[in-house]
Amino acid sequence: MKTKIHSALFGLSVGDALGVPVEFKSRDYLMQFPVTDMMEYGSHHQPKGTWSDDSSLAFCLAESLSEGYDVNDIGEKFVKWRNEEIWTPHGKVFDIGISTNQAINSIESGIKPILAGGFSEMDNGNGSLMRIIPLVFYIKDLSIEKRFDIIKDVSSITHAHIRSVLSCFIYLEYALNLLNKNDKWQAYKKMQIDVKNFLNSNAICSQREMDKFYRILELKVSDYDVQMLYELKESEIGSGGYVLESLEASLWCVLTSNSYKETVLKAVNLGRDTDTTGAIAGGLAGLLYDYEAIPEKWIDVLARKDDITKLCDNLFSKYG
Repeated sequence: MKTKIHSALFGLSVGDALGVPVEFKSRDYLMQFPVTDMMEYGSHHQPKGTWSDDSSLAFCLAESLSEGYDVNDIGEKFVKWRNEEIWTPHGKVFDIGISTNQAINSIESGIKPILAGGFSEMDNGNGSLMRIIPLVFYIKDLSIEKRFDIIKDVSSITHAHIRSVLSCFIYLEYALNLLNKNDKWQAYKKMQIDVKNFLNSNAICSQREMDKFYRILELKVSDYDVQMLYELKESEIGSGGYVLESLEASLWCVLTSNSYKETVLKAVNLGRDTDTTGAIAGGLAGLLYDYEAIPEKWIDVLARKDDITKLCDNLFSKYG
């Protein structure tokens, strides 16, 4: 039986694998040579169906959660991924983010995982957002206050700045609404209302920090008119490694597409951080359209698909 857990984790890893061969390619290049199917070799010289550190760390999180929630164990799993190469597609780590690597070094040196991630404004890459979706299955029945606290801790293992935390929070609030069978528009509007109410009722961040999310939350900021993210042109959507760009891009791809396939191909063809945009958008699209909507031929070539299936089964037995 394929569940929403299978939909999200396969959705993420297939999107990731579509993007790996063209990571760092420009949008102009991909307009000329768009990704339309699984490719091999390319940027990292990997076989077809190879996923990156995005999926590896999501799988580490999922494996830890299948044994219960323990932030220290999650941190230890990340260390084992880098050092012992668990949850790698072919037994070797071929890509790792600078902030994630530094956080793993900190954990190794004895720093608690929730204090290992970078706290500065420069520490806002997409390395916690890309791996966070398995957490939705653990927090789904908790209060919004408790959800935020847990998301903050899990993001902070590698990315502790409030902007990264809020990005993960917004993303998982949207994912939760999709999990609860809202359509993509109902889910988006409910996320906006719930997040704005929560932030306005709690001293979580400064107004300046909240305003960074004005395009997602549809906020009036200084002299700017309220902008609807889904009405923006592709040229107005970034696709680099900055967490806010990745969040906007993934939501934009979901809201402006009508199938899993369309969503992830649109995400990958934005260029630059292609695997991560594909993964982040793919996790949401998997939840929205279900496992059966993911092209079978893409799943068939996915590295370690049987291991991923077993992981999903284990997580479902715990939180299904």
